[in-house]
Amino acid sequence: MQTVKTEITNWLSSKRRIINLVIGLSAVLMYEIARVTYRPYIYSNSINDFHVADTLGNSLGTIAAVFVFLSILGRTISDDLFLLRTVVISVFVYELAHPLLGKPIDVWDLIATLIGGILCEIIYKWIHKRELHSTAVF
Repeated sequence: MQTVKTEITNWLSSKRRIINLVIGLSAVLMYEIARVTYRPYIYSNSINDFHVADTLGNSLGTIAAVFVFLSILGRTISDDLFLLRTVVISVFVYELAHPLLGKPIDVWDLIATLIGGILCEIIYKWIHKRELHSTAVF
């Protein structure tokens, strides 16, 4: 029981993990707001937004998944970077597996996943640049 208590205390005292959770939950919130406001507006007015409304789930969903996983499972900067890339690759492979679920592969979703993954790495390195420089992991 002491181990669980220690883990929870360590998690709560980790500024990096809390920041990652806030970013992940913010991406979920932005997606939910955009899903009920932006997407219907774009569709009802036949606006060409270059597939942004179509791919909100993949772009913001990838960001949400990455940062929530980092907050829960990430222990060190190098673990975080490995986990970040693993989650992005997993979401990408999931999109490629859509034919197994009876759905077509959506190229725009694949692109949105990659862009979301790139944004995750940029955001992560920008937010945690002090820790990155102190550990010299790139």
